[in-house]
Amino acid sequence: MFEYFPGNYVWNLGVVATLNSGGLIDEVDRACRPIYDAAQRGEDAGTPDFLRAWTALTDQLVAQAEEAESAGHTLTAGQLYARATNYLSQAERLQSASAPGRADVYRRVLALQQKAFDLKDPGITRVEIPYEGTTLPAYFSAAPVDGPAPVLILWNGLDSTKEHMYSSGHWAELAARGVSCLMVDCPGSGEALRLQGLTARIDTEAWAAACVDYLETRDDVDTARIGLAGWSLGGYYAPRAAAFEKRLALVVAWGANHNWGAVQRRRIEREGERPVPHYWEHVLWVWGHDDLEKFLDFADGVHLDGVVEKITVPFLICHGENDRQIPLAYAHRSYEQAVNSPNRQLRIFGGDEGATEHIGLDHLPHVSTYIADWVADTLKS
Repeated sequence: MFEYFPGNYVWNLGVVATLNSGGLIDEVDRACRPIYDAAQRGEDAGTPDFLRAWTALTDQLVAQAEEAESAGHTLTAGQLYARATNYLSQAERLQSASAPGRADVYRRVLALQQKAFDLKDPGITRVEIPYEGTTLPAYFSAAPVDGPAPVLILWNGLDSTKEHMYSSGHWAELAARGVSCLMVDCPGSGEALRLQGLTARIDTEAWAAACVDYLETRDDVDTARIGLAGWSLGGYYAPRAAAFEKRLALVVAWGANHNWGAVQRRRIEREGERPVPHYWEHVLWVWGHDDLEKFLDFADGVHLDGVVEKITVPFLICHGENDRQIPLAYAHRSYEQAVNSPNRQLRIFGGDEGATEHIGLDHLPHVSTYIADWVADTLKS
């Protein structure tokens, strides 16, 4: 993996994710150069510096976008707003859960993202999915086909947002293959957590049911061909949901998070890497807990043993050979236990091809196109 900040895995992961999601190396380098020394103080200490530097880049791009928009160059403006969203959302992701003004930063991310949609990708619309007396915020990308289209529901993980899903371009790969995409901020992630206070839960089939219920109300959706994919912690969320929500036609674990609870036991011992700074504060925020010791006991229940056996649809497991967060052995465990899937496949990325890190962030487009091909082929069969 490209490591701009030697020894700081968490910051490097953010840089690589940004570059593989539409960021430009010159812009990223100009944002990172002033904080190079700050990175040496550790993954937690310098995060306000990270936000300030990347906000300055965001401000620069927004000014350019506004100038282009005033000149009638709407596509150029949309591209600039899209990159600005990418940079600011990555910087926001690294902040402490209790950082002053974090919610306002995220509200700005939402506003910039909408500008990008309006000017660059008008086929993507914001939608609200009814869920237990409230809603789950989401973006819907409609495939450019005649009649109802198959859909892939895409869920994020512990720290990503639906804006990261957009910047990944996975929805565009699906659209090019005739598949629509519903990018959802699940409870415990993105806008659902940040602005609505919705926290994660073990029984993720409740979110899946809400997503499918919503899609069944749309006349542009082929309701017999609804799939579900989840990356990172979504590699637990999605298989768990597919085991119990039987209206789904396929499931993808984009990173095999077979036993997330056991990973937390490893992390408390400082084994393996962490995805974000201020890690335990973030985890407790996501799950709605305030006592770490009690949380670790709760987290022991976040696993797929005895669950993936209940998956009865095609199941794709993708994992990086050098994933420093989630052991590769978990990918094999999910595959071995999914004995009732009619089409289970395990794809390990490694060697010279790249995409060997967590969810393939070091070569994200490579994993994205592989998954898009598998989803399109499976939903057509």
